[in-house]
Amino acid sequence: MNTRKFTLILSVALISFAGVGCKKKNKVVETPAPVGEVVINEYCSGKDYRSTSDVFRSTATGESIDRETAKKKARSNAQAELAKTISSTMKIVGDNYVNSTEFNNKEEVTETFQEMARTVVDQQLKGAMEICEVTTKRTDGVYVHYIALELSGQKIADAYSSGLSQNEKLKADYNYEKFKETFEKEMQKLSEGK
Repeated sequence: MNTRKFTLILSVALISFAGVGCKKKNKVVETPAPVGEVVINEYCSGKDYRSTSDVFRSTATGESIDRETAKKKARSNAQAELAKTISSTMKIVGDNYVNSTEFNNKEEVTETFQEMARTVVDQQLKGAMEICEVTTKRTDGVYVHYIALELSGQKIADAYSSGLSQNEKLKADYNYEKFKETFEKEMQKLSEGK
């Protein structure tokens, strides 16, 4: 008799659990967009177009009633953003590198690093590659051009290092391995959004 009761209770419990598992799932109700707002689809942007530990990236748009002018504006905006990112990264690299070494006149050396960064950025921006490019036309006839540019971090580091190793003031004290280590740390921070 005990075995029958146990079997009956076990059967009821299993049927109850099975019934719960087969319950009809509730539908997820989407929240409507706020009144007066429209979702905008931005091409050439998002996580795939952010800087990584290997490359500098930038995205931008340009608008004009002339398609070619929209493209030129977008490229100019993207290059300006790329230059700003590279310059600020190289400023940090220079400051950290100089502070971690034993240069006699740190202020003068820091200034030399900053000058070198400006020169390298100006020279290397020409080599930025387009990794995404989309042109759209709005109903009002205005072209919108989306663009994403990429520039190798290694090319920047090599050009920077080459310039530094040729600088007479720094030649004796310049340490490529220390510079590279400092540069790679900053690129990693950049890729993490820090």
